[in-house]
Amino acid sequence: MRIALFGTSADPPTAGHQKILRWLSECYDWVAVWAADNPFKSHQTPLAHRATMLRLLITDIDASTTLNNHTPRQNIALEQDLSSFRTLETVEKAKSRWGEETEFTLVIGSDLLNQLPRWYRVADLLQQVQLLIVPRPGYAINESSLQAVQNLGGKIAIASLTGIDVSSTAYREHGDTEALTPPIVAYIHQEHLYKCQDATTKRYQLR
Repeated sequence: MRIALFGTSADPPTAGHQKILRWLSECYDWVAVWAADNPFKSHQTPLAHRATMLRLLITDIDASTTLNNHTPRQNIALEQDLSSFRTLETVEKAKSRWGEETEFTLVIGSDLLNQLPRWYRVADLLQQVQLLIVPRPGYAINESSLQAVQNLGGKIAIASLTGIDVSSTAYREHGDTEALTPPIVAYIHQEHLYKCQDATTKRYQLR
């Protein structure tokens, strides 16, 4: 069994995350996704809200697939209990659940490639997983970064997919709702999660 492990800060999850999940579902037997706290980032929204938004994003994939008369694969699941501050602990949880014989692939965006050598016990981590790098616009994959990870024992593949040029940061900083899917926008408004959302709402109310 081949399982893709995809943890993301999801602050908030975007249409770019959704595209990646669709692609992974076509390439792997199972796609395990969770909202995570990244020690290299500060997060605006509590983890529970980010996990709920990821669940909405996954549900929306199945709904839109059915709407387009395709049979959803239903092999993407929010596995929030895998979430850990340390990715190595996440992999240990995954091995405990699915067994030592399962082939695990850790999925990261190209924006994380440079920081990967600083992750906790990264050499131990790279012995237990394959590594799939998803290219992101604005974050080129350079040979020196790849070599640094390979020198640590990393077995690297690069996804034949380029993420959509949208980001969670674009929403948080500029209120760019083009980056988000409608269910996520509705949830953010319902829960009043981001300052940019409140500012946008107030602008509409003043018109």
